Amino acid sequence: MSTYIDIKFLNLLSSRLPKFKRKSENLFNFRCPHCGDSQKSSTKARGFVYRKKNDMFFKCHNCGVGQSLGNFIKFMDPLLHKEYVFERFKDGKDVTVKSELDFTPSKVLKKKTYAEFTRYDRALSSLTSFDRLVTTHPAKRFVYDRLIPKEHWDKFFLCPKFYEFSNEIIPGKFPSLEHDHPRVIIPFYDRSGSFFAYQGRAFGKEQPKYITIKFDKTKQKIYGLDRIDLNKPVMITEGPIDSLFLDNAIAMAGSDADGDINIQHQQCTMIYDNEPRNEHIVSRMVKAVDKNFNLVVWPKTLEVKDINDMILSGKSTSQVQRLISNNTHSGLSALQIINNWKRI
Repeated sequence: MSTYIDIKFLNLLSSRLPKFKRKSENLFNFRCPHCGDSQKSSTKARGFVYRKKNDMFFKCHNCGVGQSLGNFIKFMDPLLHKEYVFERFKDGKDVTVKSELDFTPSKVLKKKTYAEFTRYDRALSSLTSFDRLVTTHPAKRFVYDRLIPKEHWDKFFLCPKFYEFSNEIIPGKFPSLEHDHPRVIIPFYDRSGSFFAYQGRAFGKEQPKYITIKFDKTKQKIYGLDRIDLNKPVMITEGPIDSLFLDNAIAMAGSDADGDINIQHQQCTMIYDNEPRNEHIVSRMVKAVDKNFNLVVWPKTLEVKDINDMILSGKSTSQVQRLISNNTHSGLSALQIINNWKRI
């Protein structure tokens, strides 16, 4: 009975534990909420809950923290822990389960960023990723309607109260919660896998449509740095969603994508939206050529605005890649083609 209760309460926490998986009957795996797990890879998960005799324990193979499941639940959610203690020990047995590992966060964690991690990453881990939402959840339309590949659903999180969430990240960011509303959260990670910014995308007509918040001021707002291979050519799109349809791509998200990534510009291809009447985009395209970036100039026959629209219009990812390859230019020829393409 005690194991049933342990697993029941662990499952109640599962939506807050990134990469949560049940490996076997009494073995569970997820990213460690104490240390944030691997700083080099956002896909690694080295936190485990396992059974030993009649009790269950938590152990992280990254930072070394070990504790009883009860203390782990208390760390994650003190209120839930009270419910757990009542249900687990209502028959009057001893409520103290000693950890078989004499490690605590204060003894093991030496990084100065621990307090920051608990604020930033625990706030994110409190949200539910889209891959964990039930099929019929109304928010799921966000990924359905955009034909976002299923393997990328875990990169989007449902945030019921955007202002409240942002105030957990940056206290006082939104002084008033009067018009709080739900948004899609798109986290940004740096090359080491550290969470440093996020974009909140509106579900409805809320303005602005995109709110990008960076809490590490030393970094540029570039999405997807944790996923690219710097030994291969890199595609650079305007928005995060577009980048998910391309091989080895990042997104600018308002940044100039210059100076923060260790890539030769000749290896990078800048891909702006298909807006020949937009003076700002035309100006940035010219600037990109001046910095020796390769540049995509869309053919005049293309009627859609961006890569996601191309996918929605029926093009496959390979067709989009081919369209990009056939319309990539550099140097003087790129400037000449821009002049013929623009409508301003």
